[in-house]
Amino acid sequence: MTLQFHMTPGSCTTGIHILLEELELPFQVNIVNLPAGDHQKPAYLAINPKGTIPTLVLDDGSALTSFPSIAYWLARRHPRKRLLSDDPLLAARTLELMDYAVDTVHGQGFTRIFTTERYLPEGLSTSDTALWTAEITARGQAIVRESFAVIEAGLPETSYAMGPEFTIADAALFYVFFWASKTAIPLPPRCQALFERLRARPVVHQVLREEGYR
Repeated sequence: MTLQFHMTPGSCTTGIHILLEELELPFQVNIVNLPAGDHQKPAYLAINPKGTIPTLVLDDGSALTSFPSIAYWLARRHPRKRLLSDDPLLAARTLELMDYAVDTVHGQGFTRIFTTERYLPEGLSTSDTALWTAEITARGQAIVRESFAVIEAGLPETSYAMGPEFTIADAALFYVFFWASKTAIPLPPRCQALFERLRARPVVHQVLREEGYR
């Protein structure tokens, strides 16, 4: 059975898309249209009851339903690409950075920017809704900027996030850096340099073209 990759172009799933292409794995893409509510339809919930993206259905029919779990499985299942170090400490540091990008930069920062309505109290007037929306968005932007400062402090001046090898942490950082470039949030110098280094990889060029970006 071919891997079944459920994804939304331009979302966090772009990072997993990059990993799949880096590994040169055969997989079938199934587009999940979030604005249309595809993630809440019975057919999708039967695969991923959480209604989240990404989802990767494996050869045995079971599914992985989070960025970290899919990235970790791909790295360990296909060790030849060295997407995750064999050294326990370096592997732990890689997972730590990936989780920070996914859980904090994305989960706490960008969700406030992209899905502000999730944070609005119920029963607000129109004027109060506008005020709350502005405050929630500003808080999301602040979280992203503060998180980038933390990431910046730990990045090397050259190479990838964890050293000379491209890793699963780089795939996670790429999509939040990409979002920053699309929302006019400036990247600190080392983050910007890493973003440009990642964007220059042929596989990343390919993925962005396939997802409709130039």
